[in-house]
Amino acid sequence: MTTLRIYGLFIVAALAEIGGCWLIWQSVREHRPWWLALGGVVALAAYGFIATAQPDAHFGRVLAAYGGIFVAGSLVWGVLADGFRPTRWDLIGAAVCLVGVGVIMLAPRR
Repeated sequence: MTTLRIYGLFIVAALAEIGGCWLIWQSVREHRPWWLALGGVVALAAYGFIATAQPDAHFGRVLAAYGGIFVAGSLVWGVLADGFRPTRWDLIGAAVCLVGVGVIMLAPRR
């Protein structure tokens, strides 16, 4: 159950962080309405709180591992929201990051 919680929280955190950044990007770079940026700020704040729900008490470990989820999630978001087509190198890099997440978060601890 802990593994499901870890990955579930990482997915929710990624939705908040990547979604928040995307909303700000849409507002600023794509000249969409200003309130999209405001929604992005709210989503980014939510991400900060979601990250604190991880069962591991070590900030550095949680954020380092989350980085891998962010990399893979950003590629998925780009495919779904912007029609981005990742290269094989993008996919290999994301896979390496996800393996790193598993190593960092699921390694045996004393």
